Amino acid sequence: MTSVPHLVQYQGSKRNLASDILQFLPKTLDRLVEPFAGTAAISIAAAYQKISQNFWLNDLNQPLVELLELIVKNPEKIATGYENIWNEQHSNSLEHYYQARDKFNRTHDPQIFLYLLARCVKGSVRYNSDGLFNQSPDKRRKGTQPDKMRKNIEGISRLLKNKCRFTCLDYREVLSTVRQGDFIYLDPPYQGVCGNRDTRYFSGISFDDFVIALEDLNRKRVAFVVSYDGKRGNKTFGNTLPEELGLKKIEIEVGRSSQATLLGQEEITIEFLYLSPSLFRNQTSEIESYISRSRKQLILMEKYG
Repeated sequence: MTSVPHLVQYQGSKRNLASDILQFLPKTLDRLVEPFAGTAAISIAAAYQKISQNFWLNDLNQPLVELLELIVKNPEKIATGYENIWNEQHSNSLEHYYQARDKFNRTHDPQIFLYLLARCVKGSVRYNSDGLFNQSPDKRRKGTQPDKMRKNIEGISRLLKNKCRFTCLDYREVLSTVRQGDFIYLDPPYQGVCGNRDTRYFSGISFDDFVIALEDLNRKRVAFVVSYDGKRGNKTFGNTLPEELGLKKIEIEVGRSSQATLLGQEEITIEFLYLSPSLFRNQTSEIESYISRSRKQLILMEKYG
């Protein structure tokens, strides 16, 4: 059985949790909307499982959206471009990376961006206050091999070609136009890491504005799931979404963080998932059944809703 293709290791990506998250979605969707798409891990997994044939991928990071669109619409061009840049790495691959980074900051070329994503530390996208990409290279590796990258690019294109809308809008603009029949997966900047400013997007999002946007979705009875905060050990990250939204909160045990493993600690990382009232109302038995039989620790927090 072939595996789900993925673009790069991307910090904050829900690729490893996609199978858990998709269990809470209806079996089929008219359209899956990702206002904070990142590398579109949830949409790719949903297409692979044939849950939806219609996707709206939005992200405020414009070079990332342009890269996704190129991958879906012209996989040969981006795969060849990546291979050429990757092969230019000679004895001084670090200098090559910094030169590529400088060129990307001048041109915003998505082909160069893909190389930077594949090579940078922990797949962690970072920009400085001037909006320039400033993440360092991973000195232990040279990025994904071109053959493997080409295979993943072609796989993503096969799944999503002629099925996507691509935009670079404020998430509130996206949410203002969604309708009943759409399903919204929201994975906003991680509150516990980013604070008021998320260096992936040049600025953070307002907690109050986000809550208002969720209230509007509830009023329109649009189904949604939110990945918003979490905890590691006894430390909780981010503001908890208010109970007044009527959300059902799920705790998904991710496992020990890489940092905890290195330090010999037993801290377990937990991701929180919030289910909208309309979603849970229509799928209560299926959701509770999945939680009870899951091999991962999934906990329904009954104080919500």
